[in-house]
Formats: sequence, structure tokens, C-alpha cells
Amino acid sequence: MINRRLIRIKVFKVLFSKIGSGSDSLLAAEKELLYSCDKTLELYYFIASLPMALKYIAEQKIEAGLKKFHPTPQEANPNMKFVNNKLIQKLENDPVIKSFCAKHGLNWMDHISFVKKLYKIISEKDYFIEYMESDDNSLENDINLVCAVFEQELENSEELEEILEEMNLYWVDELAYIINIIIKKIKQINSSDSSETNQDLLDHPDVFIKEEDKEYAIRLLNISMIKYTEYTGLMSKFVLNWETDRLASTDIALIVMGIAEAVTFSNIPLKVTINEYVELSKYYSTPNSKVFVNGMLDKILLSLKEDGTIEKKGRGLLGSSE
Repeated sequence: MINRRLIRIKVFKVLFSKIGSGSDSLLAAEKELLYSCDKTLELYYFIASLPMALKYIAEQKIEAGLKKFHPTPQEANPNMKFVNNKLIQKLENDPVIKSFCAKHGLNWMDHISFVKKLYKIISEKDYFIEYMESDDNSLENDINLVCAVFEQELENSEELEEILEEMNLYWVDELAYIINIIIKKIKQINSSDSSETNQDLLDHPDVFIKEEDKEYAIRLLNISMIKYTEYTGLMSKFVLNWETDRLASTDIALIVMGIAEAVTFSNIPLKVTINEYVELSKYYSTPNSKVFVNGMLDKILLSLKEDGTIEKKGRGLLGSSE
């Protein structure tokens, strides 16, 4: 599930935290990194279970309407299309989602106020109204409705962001990535599928896409910490009147990681390494950092390549993809 860019972000956050606190424990840093990765999987299951909570609110509203002494025509004959959504039924009967959420205490009922507000917002949207009025009862249409909710209502929700940040700081900045994964997984379900609803139809991800990605993450963190002082010193050769306290600490950490990656992983082209850390600098450092990080990594890595410290199996600086 976690791609290389997200791995770099997680390593950067742990490295920056450890250097800032003065800790040099590789074991503690590695433990924190893997814990952070595991938490991303928890976020996946928590967000994937949200449609079930929305269905619960819809059912409660229908039940409350039916119990009224003088219900309106709409309350007396409620539209059951959403509560009968076939995709949500499949999610409800997915044993993996059930067991994982129960094991890790992931329950939207703890945030029922947000779920109620979200359902109200959704129920007033044109795409939801059109869905409820449609005669299309296909699984594909049900999937499209749930995907629309994920795509349009979650990423820019300040209240959801506050909930996630309060639940776990490791979830900060990961919501959009997780939403994208869930949507892809949901859309993989064949609309012509006739399997029983209690079958596990979603191909749930593991923490890492490949086992080698876990090794990459641990090794990148370890080398960055072990070589931090050495690689920081290396920067002084390429900056006039260089003083550590005059440079952004985030820039230094990103450049150190870039050097560590370039020296350690012979299968990653230098151009990819430079581009990746320049991209991270746009989000996690100062406005001018992208120019500085790009210039420093370009000079340092080219110098290390020329003296043989960096050896690449591929096209090196000409590479355009991992």
C-alpha cells in the first residue's frame, strides 16, 4: 500500500524528529518508523468503514420518520435505495474490515456527530439526489455513489482532519492518498459479480506494496541517521560561507536523505532521487527550499558519482523512473 514517496515522507519525519531531539537510537527510530507505517493501514480500514456509518445514520432517520404519529408521505414511504446500497452491504459483510476495525478500536460511532453532519451534507448534494431518484439499481451505480462521497466530501473536510489528527498524528497528510487507494480497490469490484454478499470481495492491501519496500524504508532511515554528520559536513564543500544554523533544518534532513538514497540504492536513478526530495521540500520546508535542495543534491551527487562513491546500474542522472 505505501509507495516509495510516502516511505520517504515517513522516514523524513522520523529522521527530523530524532535529530531535533538529539536521539541517536537506531532501534527506537526504526520502531517508530514501522509503527507509523502500520498506522497507515489502520487509516485505510477506518476510512473504508465510513460508508457503513453513513448507512446507519440513514437507517436511524428512516426509523425515526416511521415512528412519527403523523409522518409525511416521504417518511411513511421512505426511499430505501441508499440503505440497500449493494457495495455498502458487501463492506458490512467483509470479515477483514470487521475484524480489523474491532481489533484496533476503529469505530465511527465515537464520532457520530461528524457522521450525522456528513450525511446531511451528502443528502443535499445533486449527485446523491439523482442517485436516490434513479431507477438504476446496479452494483456499478452503487459503487459510483460511494466513490463520489469519497472523492467530493472527505479530503477538504476540516472536521474530519481534526478527528484524524486527534486520533493519530501519523495520519496527518495521508488522507488523500488513502482515499485514492480505497477508490481504486472499490472500482475493481466487477459490476457483474454475482457472489454472495458475505464474500470478501475487496482486495485489501498489505502495509508495504513489496517486501523490499520495507527493507528500503529501514535502510534509508538507518543510513541517514548513521551518516547524518558525515553528509552534513559534505554539504560545506558546496555552500559558500556555510553555517549549519543558517540553513533550514528541514533542508538539511532532506539533502542528507537524498545523499543516503543515492549512495545506498544502486537501482534508483539519480534524477529520480533529486526530483523526489525536491518535491518533498515544496511541502515540508521553506518557499525557496526547492531551488536550494535541487542545486545542492545535483552538485553533491554528481561529485560523488565522479569519484566513484555512487555507482548506478541504470542510466544514473539520465533516469526518469524507479
